[in-house]
Amino acid sequence: MSQSISTVAFIGLGVMGYPMAGHLARQGLNVRVYNRTVAKAQAWSQEHGGSHHPTPREASEGADLALICVGNDDDVREVTIGPEGALAGMAAGSLLVDHTTASAGLAEALDVACRERNIGFVDAPVSGGQQGAENGALTIMCGGSDADFARVKPLLTHYGKAVTLMGVAGSGQLTKMVNQICIAGLVQGLAEGLHFAEQAGLDQQRVIEVISKGAAGSWQMENRHKTMIADEYEHGFAVDWMRKDLGICLDQARQLQARLPVTALVDQFYADVQTMGGGRWDTSSLLRRLRAVGKT
Repeated sequence: MSQSISTVAFIGLGVMGYPMAGHLARQGLNVRVYNRTVAKAQAWSQEHGGSHHPTPREASEGADLALICVGNDDDVREVTIGPEGALAGMAAGSLLVDHTTASAGLAEALDVACRERNIGFVDAPVSGGQQGAENGALTIMCGGSDADFARVKPLLTHYGKAVTLMGVAGSGQLTKMVNQICIAGLVQGLAEGLHFAEQAGLDQQRVIEVISKGAAGSWQMENRHKTMIADEYEHGFAVDWMRKDLGICLDQARQLQARLPVTALVDQFYADVQTMGGGRWDTSSLLRRLRAVGKT
């Protein structure tokens, strides 16, 4: 019999985790938070009323559900299976959900570690960026058992507009890889299209108004074309994060013997952007790279 979820731990209060945890607190849940930068955890508690704790283990003690949203595989390992990790404080029958975009192999390993402790596990990477997190409109791709997913889905809908079980543990991460692969090609295509329009002397805004109504339309076109035309990139999903994600995709592709020639090329274009000092620029800054190349 599944137990109700009333106390949750949220580990990682970055640009995504901070608002996601806030949505849970506004639903009346008892939210216990941990963040590596203590000041951020203190600020969250002052804003939302939940408690903050010095380690993931202490944040997770007594929690029915622990949610993780950190940077990469190593960060996830540290806050889950490390000596002061969440699993050390969680009780049998509780649930662990990892929202970090990480490797499928790590998700499978966490699933095993959780099963050994009679703890449920769901890998649940998200798409939608900071805006989606703040608006409670994320897309959440999940991997795990039907029973664990059924328990956690009602909680995830507080910040997810689409919450879908994709298969066994690791399937959520694999689906997120597909998402990032598709985005990489889309953004490069949009950057090239806008660059071409500019070089041809066309009104880029009018071009977008016309082609966005047809088969070329996309979320990236709708939400990024104005800032791209204005050469503004101090916002959105950082190039550094995208390169981390594409590295995961390319590693997995090698294991699967899947061919990702465009993804590998765009990954190198993002490396060029990093060399330009744009590691924290939005991923749409691929257009700035084309403009810079055109001037050389």
